[in-house]
Amino acid sequence: MLRVGAKRLLGLGLGHRAPALPGAAAGSGAAAVVVRGYHERVVDHYNNPRNVGSFDKNDPNVGTGLVGAPACGDVMKLQIKVDKESGKIVDACFKTFGCGSAIASSSVATEWVKGKPMEEVLSIKNTEIAKHLSLPPVKLHCSMLAEDAIKAAIKDYEAKKTRMAQQDSESVPDEKAADA
Repeated sequence: MLRVGAKRLLGLGLGHRAPALPGAAAGSGAAAVVVRGYHERVVDHYNNPRNVGSFDKNDPNVGTGLVGAPACGDVMKLQIKVDKESGKIVDACFKTFGCGSAIASSSVATEWVKGKPMEEVLSIKNTEIAKHLSLPPVKLHCSMLAEDAIKAAIKDYEAKKTRMAQQDSESVPDEKAADA
């Protein structure tokens, strides 16, 4: 039932004929052209989202970005898993509550960050995601959420790394005192 509603919303139709054009002769076979509201890439990522899921947020190699747009109700959680040695993002996943454009933007973002160093990932801009998905101006906030989620996930990872380094440096004097 949900899939049927989504297909109607996305303008994919269910095999029904479109109503005749005004002024077309009855029985002439002329039908209105159905214009799809979303680009085929948005529909593809909506119907077949990549990398849906979540990692353990307490894992020190995982960064979590949770962002939302109060105006439309979209909420996006994007997580990255980073290889400590190379600094590259080895995996990414997302969970998004929102429209088809928000889900597609999240899906594209996770595909684009995998295998790249964090410095390079920070250069991904919402305009690139929007252009790739051919988002209309009214949906640009979805690609902005994806960019913000990437940045938030990296910031979270960096904060964890800093905390871990501080804890390690604090525990070293304690061990030396215990050995004395």
